[in-house]
Amino acid sequence: MSNKIPIPNDKKYDLLERTSVLGENIIEFARSIKKDEVTRPLVSQIVRSGTSIGANYMEADAGESKKDFKHKLAISRKEAKETMHWLRMIAKACPVNQADCRNLWKECQQLVFIFSSIINKSK
Repeated sequence: MSNKIPIPNDKKYDLLERTSVLGENIIEFARSIKKDEVTRPLVSQIVRSGTSIGANYMEADAGESKKDFKHKLAISRKEAKETMHWLRMIAKACPVNQADCRNLWKECQQLVFIFSSIINKSK
């Protein structure tokens, strides 16, 4: 898992691609989790929140106004934070998946920082 998250090589980094890759990695991660009565709802939640980060970023990128852009970007940030929560719950429920959870959690955290910075600079 961890080697599939791209690291930017230049100053310009495509957030659309980065959020899409994160969604793909979340899907792949979800498929790797052993399903039982505890993990099934956690997996469902993480797939929804983890894939919506990119979808909402796409909407922000196509925003009709500065206000619309900031609102959609704030939703992306919220979904990234929610994904961090579900990753923590999965790490507790599935100790064998903790390393993957940690790597995905770090990527979500970086996106939260990036989105927060963009939102704050666009005030």
